[in-house]
Amino acid sequence: MFKFICLGSGSSGNSYLLFSENYGILIDAGIGIRILKKHLRTLGFGLDRIKAVLITHDHADHIKASGYLAKDYNIPVYATHEVHQGIDRNYCVTTKIQGTNRVEFQKNVPFRIEDLEILAFDVPHDSSDNVGYSISFEGKTFCLITDAGAPTLEMEEQIKNADYLVLESNHDTDMLMMGPYPAHLKGRISGGRGHLSNRQAAELLARSVSEKMKQVWLCHLSEENNHPELAKKTVDSVLRSYGIIMNKDFRVDVLRRKIPSEVHEL
Repeated sequence: MFKFICLGSGSSGNSYLLFSENYGILIDAGIGIRILKKHLRTLGFGLDRIKAVLITHDHADHIKASGYLAKDYNIPVYATHEVHQGIDRNYCVTTKIQGTNRVEFQKNVPFRIEDLEILAFDVPHDSSDNVGYSISFEGKTFCLITDAGAPTLEMEEQIKNADYLVLESNHDTDMLMMGPYPAHLKGRISGGRGHLSNRQAAELLARSVSEKMKQVWLCHLSEENNHPELAKKTVDSVLRSYGIIMNKDFRVDVLRRKIPSEVHEL
């Protein structure tokens, strides 16, 4: 049986662990290495059981600990060629990823890590490159989509196939536009290579979800332009307009920025 826990979600650092009794993989490593080790220690899960780190994109809040994990713990870091080049250029990764632990993959070409079949697909964002992941195991599919500027047909297709979904719900548009951010930053966040709003996430989910879906986690909520209750309220309202009842047809939860989630059995 595989399990899922969020170790951090948001601009302060993102990292997600998918694991079984025998091994696990991290999706993103954007929290500090000491905090990461502390969370894993609390979980009773050693870094020696981590088989890989999958990176979505090369912004600091997704890659901070990646170099340490590769060099000090001999953990392979998987990313597209463009993302690896972006990590090379990023000042926040002082320990660079080299040698056999620098693993590149192609989007839309499945690859395997242990029992997991992994497919990376394109997600629009203002980074060197950005991918979402669909990870299949034991007849189930876990999908993660974060830092997405706009919904795409490819994202819809991956959500349709998912049993479990981590989906960005970054901001409330009114809070963003009425808030203190400068105009250029508001434009970046709300633009087609920025971040999904609550309503965009809800509409994408409502259009795409299938009867397979069991659980959705909303991730990467803005501290300044969102709050968990508002994100869930917006998703609930949009889903109802499509005849979908939240927490009846499938469960929806919000992942906190700095507090690890509970462990979820998949």
